[in-house]
Amino acid sequence: MQILLTLDKKDYEEGMPVFEKYSTRGVIIRDGKIATQHGSAGDYKILGGGVEPGEKLEDALIREVGEESGLIVIPESIRPIGEIVERRRDLFEKNKIYVCHSCFFFCDAKEEMTQTHMTESEIEKGFHLEWATAQEIIDGNEPFCATQPWSFRDREFVKMLVEKKILTT
Repeated sequence: MQILLTLDKKDYEEGMPVFEKYSTRGVIIRDGKIATQHGSAGDYKILGGGVEPGEKLEDALIREVGEESGLIVIPESIRPIGEIVERRRDLFEKNKIYVCHSCFFFCDAKEEMTQTHMTESEIEKGFHLEWATAQEIIDGNEPFCATQPWSFRDREFVKMLVEKKILTT
């Protein structure tokens, strides 16, 4: 998959052990708005999450989007956009470098929905499905970019889509 951006915080020491993770992110657009998880604090997250061992990216995308939003991805609509590679000190194990490969896909979802299966953390943060404009995501994530790496990643991704005229604000 083509690398779109590399976000390297350089807040680690070279030679530290590396924890590497793959995740998928689904960009579902309806009426010019993107399906997101919107937190009670005002932040937005592009739908998606971690790939399980042995799981295909497309299967993880379908599972994660459903768990987080209740949207049912249409498998044949999945189209790769590219990958963002994040590299920083691990938030949980400070002696490790965290490298996350976020693989972004355009996809469509059915009109019908299913039950969500959010994590405790997502529930605590008040995440819920919300359709947001590119500008709402960019502005909404701005206050969280210094403390939530995913807010920074998703803001930069959406800004890139706007700059390439794939999305409008």
